[in-house]
Amino acid sequence: MEIRSVRYKRLILVGMILLEAILIRMLISADKPMTEVEWLTAYTIETDEFRDMDFGGIGLDQAYLLSSQWETDIYSILAASLIREAVSEKKQDDRSDENEKSADLSYKEYRHLAELLQKEKSIEWTKLINGFRTILADIRYFPVAADGQSGLSDISYENGWGDPRTYGGDRLHEGTDIMDTTNTRGSHPIVSMTDGVVEHIGWLEQGGYRIGIRSPHGAYFYYAHLDSYADAFTVGQEVHGGQVIGYMGDTGYSAVEGTVGNFPVHLHLGIYLETDHYDELSVNPYYILKYLENRTVSYAKETHLCYTDDVS
Repeated sequence: MEIRSVRYKRLILVGMILLEAILIRMLISADKPMTEVEWLTAYTIETDEFRDMDFGGIGLDQAYLLSSQWETDIYSILAASLIREAVSEKKQDDRSDENEKSADLSYKEYRHLAELLQKEKSIEWTKLINGFRTILADIRYFPVAADGQSGLSDISYENGWGDPRTYGGDRLHEGTDIMDTTNTRGSHPIVSMTDGVVEHIGWLEQGGYRIGIRSPHGAYFYYAHLDSYADAFTVGQEVHGGQVIGYMGDTGYSAVEGTVGNFPVHLHLGIYLETDHYDELSVNPYYILKYLENRTVSYAKETHLCYTDDVS
């Protein structure tokens, strides 16, 4: 009995020592700031940071400028900027310092991150770069044509990504709504943002008359609540960037085809990509739209005849 008691005490002592070691290790890990290598995973394109599409705060115009100045791939710049911003925000959260902001991405920092991540996590790094390429490589035009005289003066939109929606059950808004400030059905031509192929068309209960176009690099562009289509499009039909595909409306929120009037006239734009875990994972169109505001198809308001300028 005495021997068993001694062994039992020893086991308890060893267990306490192991538990203490684990707790110490956890405390050390908690105090250690996350690195860029640790943050990047094979599923980074499924994170909120990627899906928000704010491009690490540098903006697409700035990213394209840096790409030209540095003579390097824009998608790797965006990937580095995203990772840097995400890790920086986590460090700021740990310090609880809301006033501390990261400096602009420098070429030296970009090269360091790109080389480090290519060496340490080549597959994950390439996957993130390709995620940006899928979404952005084919974009050419703002989806609402601009009046030849007044431009985009009759539309407005804001960053409503993630706002609550209730039709069909509680859910989050997975797109951007571009509103017609005159609330007039059919007043704005909607154009394809990209070249692509029609993948879906027709009535959806939530989306009304919608058309979904798959771009060459694989992103899916979803245009919903159309008043009407510009042509008798069929699945598999090719469309071109800047081509009119329909007219802004207020169709949807009903199982009855043709229902209108359940909300103001607007275009719901959704952008999706396929990932390891999702057939269609939505990303935020807002910052992409801000970039495309000066890349519009013009039209004559009286005739709705459209023409494109070289905005590339």
